[in-house]
Formats: sequence, structure tokens, C-alpha cells
Amino acid sequence: MEHLIQHFRKDEQPFIERVMEWQRDVEYRHQLRLTDFLDPREQFIIKSIIGQNEDLSIHSTGIFEEAERQRMIICPIYMQPTNDDFQISIFSIKYPSKFIQLKHRDVLGAILSLGMSRSKFGDIKLAEDEIQVAISTEIAEYIETNLVSIGKAKIQLEQVNDSLLIIQSGENWVNQSFTVSSMRLDTILSTALKISREKSKLLIQAGKVKVNWTVRESVSFELQEGDILSVSGFGRLRIQTIEGRTKKEKIRLFIGYLEQK
Repeated sequence: MEHLIQHFRKDEQPFIERVMEWQRDVEYRHQLRLTDFLDPREQFIIKSIIGQNEDLSIHSTGIFEEAERQRMIICPIYMQPTNDDFQISIFSIKYPSKFIQLKHRDVLGAILSLGMSRSKFGDIKLAEDEIQVAISTEIAEYIETNLVSIGKAKIQLEQVNDSLLIIQSGENWVNQSFTVSSMRLDTILSTALKISREKSKLLIQAGKVKVNWTVRESVSFELQEGDILSVSGFGRLRIQTIEGRTKKEKIRLFIGYLEQK
């Protein structure tokens, strides 16, 4: 286990140990293991660890097209999970959109206020007069009973059973290639956002930069493949792939920029 853990961050070790427990459990019981909703970094860790095991396979979905948060199934290679195995319910949130406009953070806050862990629900998709959210089926009944308002808006929840009615993605990631001297947070921000190193440091130290939904105030924080950055005033970035090093020992990588349609 040590040779695997050393390739990841120290604060990721508890999750890595959990993944390795899942792996041992699947190998011993020969049954599938379903995870909660995972962010892209957690998905990357599972693929990195389980992907080395030729006897196991990994399957994932968040139901929505190109879903960011997904549930994953780890199972023996000879098993083929069905959509039902992922236990995801899609709910439509109807509200008086002519009089009030709900945002992503409003829906997120309302669900969290019910005592739900962020791992129990997936992406939240917004359209002109409708919002949809992916929910773990095991908490669907609780959400349906208790989520009756968001902010000042009274809402109605309806389960979406027709895949044709699911909101299509309003997000588009555009990739760009860079070479950088290091994977430090301030270096990546400066390069990707085309701002000075000093400005990138000020953004970080002011608490305006999140990595995988956690504020990081250390300019020397080391980024890794799969990390998602949220930068106040600049939007979101994702470390898509790290391609290796150039002859001059620069790091080649692709960074994704989120464009909102």
C-alpha cells in the first residue's frame, strides 16, 4: 500500500485506504461495490488504484451527460452492472420561475440543510424554468418528503423516469495545452489565467481559490491530474491530463476551461 499512497496527497490517504478496502472486499466476496457520488479527483484515484487489478473492472455514471459527480461500481471483471445497480434517481424541481430565479448554490444549500452529505447527491442542472438533481435512491424518499422549499420559493418535486426529459448538459470544457515549470498552484493559475504570479498569489492568499471544493491558501500547494479549480471572478479550470516532461524538464499538460452556454 505504501508505494501507492506516496503518489497521492497526505490528506487523500484516508480515501485511498477506503478504496483499497473496497478492492479487497470485492475480491473476497465476488460482489459489486457501489460508491456514493464522487468528485472527479476521487474518481481518478479509484481508476488509478483499481485499474491496476486485471481481475476487477470499474463502471461509473452520474446519469446526466458528462456528469461531474458520479457513482462508481467496482466489480469482478465478468460482471456487467445495469443502470439500476447505480441506484440514482433524477428529480425535477418545479418552482415559480416567473417571479424568482434559483441558482445552483440555492439548491445545494437547501439539500445540505436537510442534513444530507454532499456525497449523497450528484450534479444539479439548471434550465430556463426547471432544475434537475441526481439523488442516491436510498435517500430519495426522504428528499421527496422534506425538500418543500428553496430559499423563499415553494417547490414541487417530481421524479424523472423518461431519459428523454433529462436536461442536457449546459457545460462545455475547452482544452488548451501548456508547458509549466512546476505544478504549484500559483504557477498553474498564473499560466492558465494569463495573469502575473503576484496576482495569482494574492487570489490564493485571499481565499478566493478552491481546489476540489476546498479553499487552498498555500501558493505552493501541488496540483495533480483530475483537480478542479474554482477561482473567484475567473470561473473553473480542470487539470485534464499531465503528458510528461519536455527535454528542458518542463511539464506538459492540458487544462480545461469551463464555458457556460
